Amino acid sequence: MTLTTDRRRHDREILALAVPAFGALVAEPLFLMADSAIVGHLGTAQLAGVGVASAALTTATGVFVFLAYATTAAVARRIGAGDRRAAIQQGIDGIWLALALSVGVVALTLLLAPWLADALGASPTAAPYAVTYLRISALGIPAILMVMAATGVLRGLQDTRTPLYVAVAGFAANLGLNLGLVYGAGLGVAGSAWGTVIAQTGMAAVYVYVVVRGARRERASLRPDPAGIRASARAGGPLMVRTLSLRGVLMIATAVAAGLGDDEIAAHQIAMTVFMFIAFALDAIAIAGQAIIGRYLGAGDVPGTRAATRRMIEWGIGAGVVLGALVVVARPLYVPLFTPDPVVQHQLNTVLLLLALCQPVSGLVYVLDGVLMGAGDGPFLAWAMLATLAVFAPAALAVPASGTGLAGLWWAMNLFMLVRGGFLAWRARGGRWLVTGAVRS
Repeated sequence: MTLTTDRRRHDREILALAVPAFGALVAEPLFLMADSAIVGHLGTAQLAGVGVASAALTTATGVFVFLAYATTAAVARRIGAGDRRAAIQQGIDGIWLALALSVGVVALTLLLAPWLADALGASPTAAPYAVTYLRISALGIPAILMVMAATGVLRGLQDTRTPLYVAVAGFAANLGLNLGLVYGAGLGVAGSAWGTVIAQTGMAAVYVYVVVRGARRERASLRPDPAGIRASARAGGPLMVRTLSLRGVLMIATAVAAGLGDDEIAAHQIAMTVFMFIAFALDAIAIAGQAIIGRYLGAGDVPGTRAATRRMIEWGIGAGVVLGALVVVARPLYVPLFTPDPVVQHQLNTVLLLLALCQPVSGLVYVLDGVLMGAGDGPFLAWAMLATLAVFAPAALAVPASGTGLAGLWWAMNLFMLVRGGFLAWRARGGRWLVTGAVRS
């Protein structure tokens, strides 16, 4: 096989998985955007309450994203090894783990809803709406976690199209239900929460149907397997540490920006919106990496793993260059859409240049993160992220005293990406992550 033919084959694999994955990633945050747009017409207090509740829910469920990541890698390995039955069985164990975890999260959310609203700064007028939205939305947490795990199953089976279709259908259902329940039924904030819960439950039901159908076809057991569930939890634990460390970086950055002043936090939040949208595009390649690398290692194909990794790195860096250039060139088009304030615009323009500068590195980081997740190298990812947090935190916290302002904070953000990229590149150059076989021992 020639080098050109090999590259084209990898390109087809990457695009077939990454493009639908990007669509699904973009569709997910539209749930909360739809809630905000609809509730915003009810009043400022209602919108503020939903905003606080959404932040709490996103944090409470976001730490369990390992349910998707770890399941993708484990299922893909077994697919590579040619054991589809065991692959689906592994995925079912991940779904049972999601159900088990959701019990505690639901109970805590219901119990602590008033405290969470107060801790996140809800005003006396917004707090009742936040508590109402939180307590109703808590009933959708099992569906959210099940969707994460089931999405991991399908990605591991090399299917990112089904999650895209389910995400788009779920968003459409959420929009229709919210409009009908908030305004048609006059339920207000409670209607918005119920609409989202129903849509999430419907999505989970579709995923369960798809997985159960696959399990019956392969004669895999649907019963919970304690050993398999424990294995899923062990694989996911380090990835949870990684996710918590990443959230720590984002929380520190927000706190520092807030302390710099209203103009600075406004510009920072807009820049973070751009940052997160770019992250969706780059994370789509990382998701392809999780599925492809897991499959290659499961098949025992180390040269294929190396070749696929090199091609995905090229894709990631190339995408980062293009996206960084677009961030700079398109500023006159999108910056006024976010804010008419000239002071905030000035701050934002400076920050966006710094953000754009680091996108090629971001492309490398996201790809290698996905590659190492696909290899099941969770412990290294956890330690690397903790070490990166240890470098970032003092640099960011020193910004107010240094007088460098918001630009200084975003230099610290770029330092975060550079250090993270250094750790991941060092690991990828070595061979300790290249563990082959149906199960990573």
